[in-house]
Order: sequence, then structure tokens, then C-alpha cells
Amino acid sequence: MVGQTGGAGAGGAPKRGRPATSSLNNADGAGAGGAAVQPTLGPSIQVHSGFAEQNHKRLVLALQSGLKGELTWALNTLTMLSYKEKDDNRKDSTPLAKIPGLLDALLHVISEWRDIGHTRESAKLARPRTLGVGRPYSGFGAEYDITNSADPLNRLRTYAESWAQEDSKSDGEGQRKPADWWWDEEGLFNLDELGRSEKQQCAVAASNVIRNFSFMPENEQVMAQNRHCLETLVVCVEDHETEDEELVTNALESIVNFAPYLLLKIFGETIDSPAKGRITAKRVVQVMLGMLESQVRGWHCSAAELIGRLVVNPDNEAFILPFVPQIYRRLVDLLGLPATDAQAAAVAALYNFAEINMDCRLRLANERWAVGRLLRVVQTPHPIAETCRKAALTLESLASEPQNRAILMSHENSFVEIAMSDVRMSDIFARILFEMSSGTTSRAAPARGVWGS
Repeated sequence: MVGQTGGAGAGGAPKRGRPATSSLNNADGAGAGGAAVQPTLGPSIQVHSGFAEQNHKRLVLALQSGLKGELTWALNTLTMLSYKEKDDNRKDSTPLAKIPGLLDALLHVISEWRDIGHTRESAKLARPRTLGVGRPYSGFGAEYDITNSADPLNRLRTYAESWAQEDSKSDGEGQRKPADWWWDEEGLFNLDELGRSEKQQCAVAASNVIRNFSFMPENEQVMAQNRHCLETLVVCVEDHETEDEELVTNALESIVNFAPYLLLKIFGETIDSPAKGRITAKRVVQVMLGMLESQVRGWHCSAAELIGRLVVNPDNEAFILPFVPQIYRRLVDLLGLPATDAQAAAVAALYNFAEINMDCRLRLANERWAVGRLLRVVQTPHPIAETCRKAALTLESLASEPQNRAILMSHENSFVEIAMSDVRMSDIFARILFEMSSGTTSRAAPARGVWGS
């Protein structure tokens, strides 16, 4: 929650898929050790279930105001109202649709941080700001104290004064034109490092509220059809190498939660069609592949789960199938990892791919190590029974294609052993052995059987 800095965030249990360390905590620690005192952004609060209906306009206006006090109050309140896990049956949580304009206001908080989320040391040298000395504007950081020697940007703001003195003493060569000051001006409302850290904390809190809302079934369709929401979350995930880890994780998990309602054609009619908004459908799929290749376990597990959920919808197949070779290679790599959650996410995705068409089954069977690692998930066995069942059903789908039987024959002894010894999987592997020994595919057999009888 916004305002609980330092050890408060580190003591709690990490959320699903969240990295153990977060750049937000690092920023808090850095701010506490500096010369300037880290302000307290507000205590934790308790709100009743009818609060949103009575104050929905104030919540949206507070987010839009950009003032630290109002933002803190709104984000803390929304964190309490939106907290609901997937299996939580609480009825006092507030759906997103009950607060008109709230989603866009939360996205605006994230966009404001991303607009300034670059290294200020690389900015152009700027003259000192003198307009509005001693007057606070938004409340973030120490922007009112423009001559503070502890300001990390004080060197940049005062260095231009020496330029002016040197130019006045020169004979006219190299003098700066008055128009040049326009391009060097930092801006009246630009923030120091402390203010930027607080803006980042607000953006992470806003993304956490969006993540919490995505767990509510009544919000999934609203969020999946909001292109502004999708574009903002996808861009945050795309910049995972430079963006805050917690912000990226919240954005990725939000997309995973409402993925069953997500249609990639919202970004363009085809994979190569021009974008309807800021990004194209091809770029979205490439962002997913980038996260799938990530070494962070929470990220590649969520990416595998996301791709598996998207491909279930036939409308998304045309956008994802061109990238099947890269997806298969990485999913098979995840099957070889010792982490059980990575194996479960990969098996679930491969199970959905194997049910699409014959080409997907042929490609998967010919992927190196695919059959052996799916079989090992069943033999180990995986601690989740449903994962073992999906791995066995995926092998059954592969066995239904006659072209795959030569590949599966090398594992025939293992299939026989499981069919004879494992009570839970015996029927599935018996069907696999039948497919390997029969002359036709069973996928067309039910239709012939009905008419033949």
C-alpha cells in the first residue's frame, strides 16, 4: 500500500509470480538513506463496502489531480476496495464497472510515471528555476526547494549560471542565443529524484489496483475490451528490462487474468495489418515471446499461461500460430526445468496447442525432447495430478496422427509400463498404445462408428 515504506513491503508474502526482490523496495531504501527525509505518504485505512458508490467521483478526481495527498488517499482506498483473490468469495469488494472513468484514471497515473521514467542525468543542462520560489505545486519531492544543495540535480541546474558568466566575459564567440534557453528548460513542474521515486511508487500502486481488479470475473470483459488498458499494460511489459519489476509483474498478471476474453484483433484485423492504436497485434505477440524467454521464473510462467489461454480462442490462432516454432522450443525448455510451476504452465499451453489442428501436433512431436519430457512429467510424477493428466492427453493427441507414430515407438516400453502399473493413467496410455498399433486415426473413428452401427 502507498505510504508503507521500508520493511513493511518486505515482510509480507510475495504475490503470485512476483520476483523476490523489487526495485520499489530498493528505491525506498535509497530515499531513506539520503539527506532529505523520506515523507510518509499516509497510514493504512479501512473502508466499508458502500464507500465507492458514495465517493466514486471523488476517487476519480483525486487520481486525475496529480496531487500527492489526493493520489495517496485514492490509491490506498482503491487498494482496500479492490483486494480480492481469484478464489475469494467476498461480496464486499467493488467491481470496476461501478466507478465510471476509474480505469482510465489509474492508467493515467502509470502513464505519468512512464513519461518521466528516464535517467535525468542524461537530460540537457538547464538553468535554475526561479518562478514560484518557496511555493509547493504538487507536493512530490522537494520541487519547492529549488536551491537545495542536497538535490541530486542541483549540479545541472546551477551549471548553466557559469555558462552565462563565461559568455558575458567572452568577445562574442560561442555566446548562447536567447532562443536556446527554450530547449534547455527543465520545466516548472519537473521533479527531483525524491519526487520521481514517489511518482514511481504511485504508478506501482496503481498497477497493483488494476491487478486486483483483474481477479474479479465481472471486470475481466471490461478490461479485455479497453484498448487503452491493453496498450498501457503491454508497453509496460515490453520495457521489462528497464521498468520497475513490480510494475511489470502486475501488468503481466493482469493480462493473464483477463486473457480468456482478450481478442488480439482489437490491435489489427491480421498479424501484418497496421495498428488501430499505438501498437500492432504482431508486436503484442512478440512481447509475449520476450517474456517467455525471460529468466525470471514468475515472468516466463505467466507468459506461458497467457499464451495457452489466448490460443484457446479460435479468433487468436491466426496471430499466434506463425510463432509456433519459437513457442514450442521455449515451452519444451520449460518442461526440462526442475521448477514444478514452470512445468505446469508449459504442459497447460502445449495441451491447448495440441488440440488446434494436425500441423500443430506434427510440429510438437518433431520438436526435440518434447515427447520425452512430457512422458517424464507423468513418470516423475508431477505433484499436481491435473498436470500429469494434461501431459498424458497431449501424448494421446500426438499419437492420433499416423506420421507421429515412428517417433512415439521409441517410448513404447514406457507406455506399456505406465498402462500396466499406474491406475490413474492406465486408460489414457492404453488408448495411446491402441493408436500406435491401429492403421487409422481415432479422431475420425467416432463418425464412422456411428454410421457403421
